[in-house]
Amino acid sequence: MRIRDWIDHGLHSALPLAIAAVLLWGGASRANTIDIGIGTQDTTTNTVTAGVVLKQLGLLDKHLPRTGKYKDVTYRVTWQNATSGPPITNGMVAGNLQIGMMGDYPLLVNGATGHATGNDTELVAVIAYNALGGGNGLVVPKDSPYYDLADLKGKRVSVPFGSAAHGMLLAALQNRHLPPDYFALSNQSPEVGSTSIQEHRIDGHADFVPFAELLPFRGYARKIFDGVETGQPTFHGVVIRKDFGEKYPEIVTAYIRALMEANDWVRRDPAQAAEKIQSWTKVDKEVVYMFLGPGGIHTLDPTIKPKWVQALKTDYAVLKKLNMVKDLDIDKWVNDTFVRQAFKEAGLDYDRQLASFANYTVQGTDTVCNTAIADPSQAGQIWLRDGPVVSFSTAACTLRAVNRYRAQGRQLNAVYLTDKALGVKLFAGDAFYTQARAEGGDADIQAFLLKRDAQAAAAKSSASVIDYARALDAAGKGGN
Repeated sequence: MRIRDWIDHGLHSALPLAIAAVLLWGGASRANTIDIGIGTQDTTTNTVTAGVVLKQLGLLDKHLPRTGKYKDVTYRVTWQNATSGPPITNGMVAGNLQIGMMGDYPLLVNGATGHATGNDTELVAVIAYNALGGGNGLVVPKDSPYYDLADLKGKRVSVPFGSAAHGMLLAALQNRHLPPDYFALSNQSPEVGSTSIQEHRIDGHADFVPFAELLPFRGYARKIFDGVETGQPTFHGVVIRKDFGEKYPEIVTAYIRALMEANDWVRRDPAQAAEKIQSWTKVDKEVVYMFLGPGGIHTLDPTIKPKWVQALKTDYAVLKKLNMVKDLDIDKWVNDTFVRQAFKEAGLDYDRQLASFANYTVQGTDTVCNTAIADPSQAGQIWLRDGPVVSFSTAACTLRAVNRYRAQGRQLNAVYLTDKALGVKLFAGDAFYTQARAEGGDADIQAFLLKRDAQAAAAKSSASVIDYARALDAAGKGGN
């Protein structure tokens, strides 16, 4: 049955029940009740400030309008969690959801599907982004012999079809001039793909936030491809049913105001926020912090930047080339009216934020190497068990601190460094390192997510490629 036939059938079947309800209640009207169905992705870490955080902290209720035409309104808010974007699109087409959130490629399918079925949607805000594509990635089992996308020719690779990670994979193949059937590709949800990797039933699994970091953190996978390698921005955004926004613009604006407050809540105390988000979503706090903490993989920013609109057009071309998306006028589909109004009501300068790509960064004083953290892109952090997150100025200083804490018998939740080549945050234990000697004989240590990047850097500088244990040893013998 087609979607339109299904909807028409559903409405026809429901009509007698609706008439009976009116007669039963003596014509009682629901005109003062507004239904707001919100489709969330609770385990997709860079959507949490648009979903689970709003729900748990009651921020949407705080901002919903209650004056004027909303004076006597009762709001009936329902939250429907999904593991990816397509089910949310289905809910919006069916009229069960008025607001949804999803990644870039699913957003395009949402807009095109809505337009094709007469259920138009609009992109009204961004939740979080990585300007170079970080967040999506491909992992292999921990003991896999594969270290590069090219190694997986003809191998069993899974990805949630229709997801942002699926789009990343298609873009990566096109960038390398490889055919769409380069892998033996299958459709697996994040949960199924995770199990398949653990049980070695597939050779690789591509996924969106946070699974390409979560699975390595849990010890049974290794990332061999990062979305940054596509050079294409990635983000998650908020879509609404267009008819809902036209009827209740103040509600959409209130929702974005709540999103902005949730972003501020995370930035005020990111470690505490990560712990709360872990309790709500079961995603490890150390992984949440990697994405949303200072210098994290994703930047929280609701503005719809021209660069994101252009990225959507590039993504659309990828899907269109493969005949995987219906027609969509992206310029007409994007509507920044609501987010601009939210900034105005908050007393903030939208155009100023629109022009900014700054994230909040790692700052402070390095107590191991006794220096200020002058370059956040070189900084590292250690999250102490039963303690704070402590920051350091360089990879070598961070590793020296690991040695010091271990000597003191301290336990560590996580050690974070920044990839020298890709510029994304990584877990120190999963990195490949180059070791050279700086002036004065100190250890010059750089961290890399990908083995080939470490090898390429070492070849240029006559450095050695070493693992985490050897990097710790080298750092312990040097100054910084």
